[in-house]
Amino acid sequence: MTDPILQVRSLRASIAGQQVVEDVSFDVPATGITAVLGRNGVGKTSTLRGILGLISRRGEVLLEGERIDSLPTHKIVQRGVGYVPEDREVFAGLTVAENLALAERQRAPRHDFVAELFPDLVQRRDQRAGTLSGGQQQMVSVARALLNDNRIILVDEPTKGLAPKIVQEVAEALAEAAKTVPVLLVEQNLEVVRQLASGAVVIAGGRVVHTGDANEILDDPDLTRRLLGVSAEVHQ
Repeated sequence: MTDPILQVRSLRASIAGQQVVEDVSFDVPATGITAVLGRNGVGKTSTLRGILGLISRRGEVLLEGERIDSLPTHKIVQRGVGYVPEDREVFAGLTVAENLALAERQRAPRHDFVAELFPDLVQRRDQRAGTLSGGQQQMVSVARALLNDNRIILVDEPTKGLAPKIVQEVAEALAEAAKTVPVLLVEQNLEVVRQLASGAVVIAGGRVVHTGDANEILDDPDLTRRLLGVSAEVHQ
């Protein structure tokens, strides 16, 4: 069994002095997609932001056995941690091509790989990102992370607010990306989680309350209802 790519130990994080992550510990395997699940407002996004140092945090974060929790965000990214933020955060006044160019960290960015996943972006490379649809902006956000050879990618709510057809396109792109890089995924759409994730970490009240196989959680209606407050039935 390979060692985890990412280890989080007793992570605590706060925003403006208010603690939003109480005590989070989990491992992320070196392959596949691991989902971070939980009800709204329990600290999922803050956990990702804490790992990246985007908010004040304490505890240990190890990338392939090396502590990164004392590093500033840009140094963590340079170590190979890609990030797809919640709400896309594209540069609205810049073109698609310019948004992607700003994300380049290596001499030979993977433009061909991104173009294959998101051919629509090739056609819209000279279009300002602010004029794109929400789904197209999400593709730009994911594409920025996939341009580089990352060691892990943290993806926060990539399907939020998207039409079903675009949800599926984004899910397929993440599945393809996960063939070569592990992904830590915060996602509310349980159909997407069922489709993509092998493992799951469930957070409640800023703490990890369950870890295990993603489908084992989703296949147990009582467990899903207790941990997530929703039904895990997949509607075809």
